[in-house]
Amino acid sequence: MDTVAAIAAAVDSTMAVHCEVLKSLVKIPGVARPGFDPALLEVSAARVRELFQAAGFPDARIVRGLGGTGKPGAPAVLARRAAAPGFPTVLLYAHHDVQPAGPSEAWTTPPFEPGERDGRLFGRGVADDKAGIVMHLAAVQAMESVLGPGHGLGLSIFIEGEEEAGSPTLEGIFAEYGKDLQAETAIVADSGSWKIGTPALTASLRGMVDGIITVRVLDHALHSGTYGGPVLDALTVLARLMASFHHDDGSVAVEGLLSSSALGPDMEEGVFRKDAGVLAGVELAGRGSLTSRLWNKPALSFVGLDTEPIATAGNILLPEASVKFSLRIPPGNDPGQAMEAIRQHAAKHTPFGAELTFIPGSWSKPFTVAADDPAVQATLWSLETAWGSSAVMMGVGGSIPFAAALAEEQPGCSILITGAEDPDTRAHGTDESVHLEELRNAILAEALYLAHLQFTSDLAVGR
Repeated sequence: MDTVAAIAAAVDSTMAVHCEVLKSLVKIPGVARPGFDPALLEVSAARVRELFQAAGFPDARIVRGLGGTGKPGAPAVLARRAAAPGFPTVLLYAHHDVQPAGPSEAWTTPPFEPGERDGRLFGRGVADDKAGIVMHLAAVQAMESVLGPGHGLGLSIFIEGEEEAGSPTLEGIFAEYGKDLQAETAIVADSGSWKIGTPALTASLRGMVDGIITVRVLDHALHSGTYGGPVLDALTVLARLMASFHHDDGSVAVEGLLSSSALGPDMEEGVFRKDAGVLAGVELAGRGSLTSRLWNKPALSFVGLDTEPIATAGNILLPEASVKFSLRIPPGNDPGQAMEAIRQHAAKHTPFGAELTFIPGSWSKPFTVAADDPAVQATLWSLETAWGSSAVMMGVGGSIPFAAALAEEQPGCSILITGAEDPDTRAHGTDESVHLEELRNAILAEALYLAHLQFTSDLAVGR
């Protein structure tokens, strides 16, 4: 049996075990946001540490970064095995925190009770990004079951605990543990395939900035009948301001934001509409190809609103209203400049002289990879071998703060973004799922890439 077949057999022989591991992780609802129980993040981190200790990383430990206020962040898991002379170190990244599940009644089955249907495993975080944790565990074990534990590669594990909250203390992690994160190449398992059956390497990511915009028009609420007409309520004023951020075709109207070049294949509108669940009759926004709108142009969403709930709303003029914005920025944009562009737009377009407060939030930089990097070519080979079909390079409209931060901290590190998601994964949404065959292929591809590094390094040092 050749090495590829042997590693594939090793992956297949442990898939059932690793599916159970994934289920155990999904059952822990660790959310790194205010209002959620932080103790659950501790449970989640402890479980991840336990898994890596059992997988041959006895020094796996829980670490935290310090934020700007000096307060420790959410628990992350860090482990490292030194490389033998002449061998590279590979950094394996994923995150164990998850998005809030939202109303449980919107899910087909409870979000933190994983269930299998039609070849998919469902549950909050099952794909984003607890599948990434299982990918690393299973790939290392499969590779070492064939090549042996004395393969020579250095392996560093970093499983973040607050990625879904914008990685607020990541800078502190690098400041305190940067030496443990040193590597020649990194596998960031937080993305996925182009479609089921077609693997992909993510070659670009949009960055993100967010914040809160508040308008105030009164020093107290007023009777809407007695005073309505001459005075507009804060929510109406805010709605008019929000509408100014987009052109009539839905493209972003903020001056100073840049677009980048298209990368990878385009997608059919019908396929996109089905994958996204766009309702019949709803028009798509923006201009240009679908992939350019998803990967290479800015996208602005309003993701939260603070005002009076409908259930308790009275006939009053609200004095104040706030909205949280989330802006995705393609490569070529600086997050600080993008944040300032949003602030200036809000200041310029706030109607009726309303009082404006702008509170900047978190941000992350965009990311791109060099297509001619030898590590990229090796990864494409491993993907094609695992799936048995040609791989593509694609952009992703989302953000992974760690990828951009690592590129800045270690410009010589080859950063490879893969994962087990697919267009129907519904990450961040209800009924999030992972396709189990895609997960198996993603594990195999990572194991093959690690074996390739070991083999080529073996030849280089003449072993």
